[in-house]
Amino acid sequence: MLEGKIALITGASRGIGREIALTLAGYGADVIVNYNGSEDKAKEVVKEIENMGRKAVAVQCSVADYTACGKMIEEMLGAFGHIDILVNNAGITKDNLMIKMSEEDFDAVIDTNLKGTFNTIKHMYRPFIKQRSGRIINLSSVSGVLGNPGQANYSASKAGVIGLTKSMAKELAGRNITVNAVAPGYIDTDMTQAMGEAAKEAIISQVPLKRAGQPKEIAEAVAFLASDKAGYITGQVISVDGGMAI
Repeated sequence: MLEGKIALITGASRGIGREIALTLAGYGADVIVNYNGSEDKAKEVVKEIENMGRKAVAVQCSVADYTACGKMIEEMLGAFGHIDILVNNAGITKDNLMIKMSEEDFDAVIDTNLKGTFNTIKHMYRPFIKQRSGRIINLSSVSGVLGNPGQANYSASKAGVIGLTKSMAKELAGRNITVNAVAPGYIDTDMTQAMGEAAKEAIISQVPLKRAGQPKEIAEAVAFLASDKAGYITGQVISVDGGMAI
């Protein structure tokens, strides 16, 4: 499904990003595994992909750094010749009620989650235009669709990703470049596993399917949007949330 494609996935050393990297490789893509701080885990992902018979490389870069993003993409274009799929997965949380939220924590989440998505798209814009093809998949969140108490910064950043997705879809459609977003709900990751049982049960009670989602379920949605099967889909937000946003 993705044979001959090169995919750049940000925040791909752990959690959902890791699963996306492995899933796209499983469908035939070679993968650029971006990470910020988890070098060892990124190298483990690279090794797993290589064991599948695909090419992979780990590259360190904070997506919040505009200049660093440019250098990363320039180096990867030089190494691979082209990039066909950009998955903006890197994200952070610094949750707190607004009354207790610092300006620094608000800015940090916006800089990584929203500005980071801008940074990579900005630097891939001309290469995608030049090759007249490309797939951009941005990770939003159910929090960006519905809002969530204690997550003003995160919800704002992920709502911003949706607006950015729709705007880029309109800008790039004429060049055969699709731009879509996937909005995960409550997903079973290391971060959510650290929550207390009462908190988990409270969230799951709000999910019509009455269970947590799995990273693989997010990755499969991303893989579909990255494939030729989704060639006539752009500017959409695919909620993979067990029905939370109904």
